[in-house]
Amino acid sequence: MTSAAPRSSWSGQWQEKEKGGSRRQPLTRERIVEAALRIVDTEGMDALSMRRVGQELDTGAASLYAHVGNKEELVELVLDLAYSEIELERPDPAEWQEQVKRLLRRSRDVLLGHRDLAKAAVVANVPMTPHAMDVAENMIAILRAGGLDEQTAAYGVDLLGLYTTATTFETSTRSGGNSEEFTDQVLAYFGTIPADRYPMITSMAVALTRNVWGERFEFGLDILVAGLARHGGGTGPAA
Repeated sequence: MTSAAPRSSWSGQWQEKEKGGSRRQPLTRERIVEAALRIVDTEGMDALSMRRVGQELDTGAASLYAHVGNKEELVELVLDLAYSEIELERPDPAEWQEQVKRLLRRSRDVLLGHRDLAKAAVVANVPMTPHAMDVAENMIAILRAGGLDEQTAAYGVDLLGLYTTATTFETSTRSGGNSEEFTDQVLAYFGTIPADRYPMITSMAVALTRNVWGERFEFGLDILVAGLARHGGGTGPAA
């Protein structure tokens, strides 16, 4: 995995969420993050701001900074809260390939359940917050239980994470019931391009725009997991 150096705020994830004597305070980090996630769910990532969260909690944006350093940190906390919803697997060498797929399906479903939060997951790149690291730790443990060598497992967890977040973000941009409309428009456009210049695209237009929920994602999972098993010496047939 490669990314910029960890920010100082990341280490704060491991500290006590609230210090003693804060229970009587109406404003807490937990309330702020939960409110931010509600905003993402109802209005989308573009609507999320410190001011908007302050409005949601009936307070000024300035009061939030005692609990959250800035918007960037808030987005990380919101994403981590969503990751806490992902059910982990108990690594089993006998079914490691299906466990990988189940974990990635859950990750995708959780992100899609929070509107366009996948946008933040793409930007986050490397997991540095507790629940995000829980998921990464679980994935690595499954890959290693399946017999993959260390380097293949290391590249694998990165590749699988990138695939899941990227495809999930793409799906989230077409949410709201317009997915079929989008693919229909693409299919119609392919019908207007010159077949002599694009013979493959025009002849395969229907296959290229096939829009069956989850089918493309499952196809990618099968290819990636089977490839990792062959490359890293993993055990068992592809599920």
